Amino acid sequence: MVHSAKFSADSLVFKFPVPDEIPVSGALFVIVTKCSVAVTNGDKPTIFSKTNPADVVCPVLRVQYLGHRNATACYAVEIAAGTTLPADWQHSGIRELFGRVPDEEMAIAALAIQIMDFHRTTQFCGQCGAKTRQLRTERAKFCSDCNQITYPRLSPAIIVLVEKEDQILLARSPRFPPDFHSVISGFVEPGENCEDAVKREVREEVGIAVKNIRYFGSEPWPFPHSLMIGFVADYDRGEITIDNNEIISAGWFSRDNLPQIPSPISISRALIDCWVERRNPFT
Repeated sequence: MVHSAKFSADSLVFKFPVPDEIPVSGALFVIVTKCSVAVTNGDKPTIFSKTNPADVVCPVLRVQYLGHRNATACYAVEIAAGTTLPADWQHSGIRELFGRVPDEEMAIAALAIQIMDFHRTTQFCGQCGAKTRQLRTERAKFCSDCNQITYPRLSPAIIVLVEKEDQILLARSPRFPPDFHSVISGFVEPGENCEDAVKREVREEVGIAVKNIRYFGSEPWPFPHSLMIGFVADYDRGEITIDNNEIISAGWFSRDNLPQIPSPISISRALIDCWVERRNPFT
């Protein structure tokens, strides 16, 4: 079984070249303020506005085309921090959208924040310092002075559930609240493949060796631009020895004595849930 990620914005189709102008009517807008989006109140909240925020909310800082949802063009619109939203709207973080809006909208909201962060942080060329411009033929910035093309940044990271007989390895980061544990994760280093990253991260953080590494699934994690690549591995050898840096405690847990674990929006929870429910034989 391959895990299907909640954050995959596959309902959007990127049609290039990007439309010359925002349609006067018939478009959808996602209102972004740095790390939050606007969402309506009421029984059926939504992140989509059918009205261009430039017509009702000022000031609009930036606009980015996100793609087409069926035949409807979708745009991310960044407004200034502190801007008052219309009465029936409120600001929300991405994680707080879970359970309030459909998974599809949550994924598009996450994409809107990620793309706006890319647009905001690439106003100038990283090679020569000249001002960049948005390409209409692909999602990228172009520098006319030195011909440098800059694409949205993606940072690959592995996340792995380690099994030992009827137990799994869970660990606690110093950033976690008390009793909160999760599976091992970490960024892939240059020149390293994902499987070697799994072995290294587990070895560095808890001191054990793993074997039989299997792919589980992947999930865009736009905080701000990670791509989580999930694996399952079997315990091989060694005793748990925490690094006291990334990890401050770790242990083997059975299904009936799990500590507090991540929320259902994450691939870490999907890994744990599949193991708990025995839905995935991990073979």
